[in-house]
Amino acid sequence: MPLLGTALCGASVGWLAWNYWRTNRGTRRQRPPALWGLLGLLLIALAAALAALRVGAVLLYLTPLFWTGYILAIDSAVWSVRGRSLVASEPRAFAWMALLSIPLWLIFEAYNLRLRNWQYVGLPRNAAPRLLGYLWSFATIWPAVLETADFLLATQFRERPARPLALPPRPLILVGLFLMILPLVLPAAAGSYLFGSAWLGFAFLLDPLNYQARGSSILGDFSRGSRRRLWALLAAGGVCGFLWEFCNYWATAKWIYIFPIGQGAKIFEMPAAGFLGFPAFAVEVFSLYVYVTGRLRVPYYEVG
Repeated sequence: MPLLGTALCGASVGWLAWNYWRTNRGTRRQRPPALWGLLGLLLIALAAALAALRVGAVLLYLTPLFWTGYILAIDSAVWSVRGRSLVASEPRAFAWMALLSIPLWLIFEAYNLRLRNWQYVGLPRNAAPRLLGYLWSFATIWPAVLETADFLLATQFRERPARPLALPPRPLILVGLFLMILPLVLPAAAGSYLFGSAWLGFAFLLDPLNYQARGSSILGDFSRGSRRRLWALLAAGGVCGFLWEFCNYWATAKWIYIFPIGQGAKIFEMPAAGFLGFPAFAVEVFSLYVYVTGRLRVPYYEVG
């Protein structure tokens, strides 16, 4: 259903644009988009035009080209609203986020070696361009999700105090361990149905550990009566999910899903039910980022 998927992508982009316009409308603090944002939009437009002309190199690297442009554009929008952003204000944190995105995504590639939920097709035969595509694409994952969440926190999800909620960390940690281990100890044929367990496990495990270490966490937000970061992450995962699958559908080097659920009802290459995993993945992206940067003591960017 590429038409439905394209409509959903258009709605997602339209929602982001509306949030930006609504936030900046009539404010004296309004700043024009920064140069790097305009360059990002130009990169997206150029990639789309060349892809429509079936330029082979562009179709091969369509996904990382789009996401590079998107990250620059969304960061520029955050800067325009707030006067600070990841790229503009903390370039070292941005470089570390992109670098860490590669090994962090490889964790899920390792799960996939056993669970066989997706596979890559149309890759270059030569190792060098194939490796470039992998590294470039993987490096955009964490910045794309967290920049989108940061934008939504700056525009849509303002603070609305709620009742503080204190959740005990230890039971959640045990739930996370169970979810992470379960698909690995079951027979592969059964585990292939449970990749959703991996999408949830790291968040349940690491967010309580981040909370105990006094780092940024959803549990910490809840204890202060805040829900905004959770909602922004969930929404960012949904937006990025539609955009990922849109780019992937038109690229020549792509991933296809082979898990045994919902293959008869697809939006782009993804079975429709699989889109439910993207919001959960965004929370996991946040938890992994906080945990790893805290342990490595590298420059960290506070989303929100």
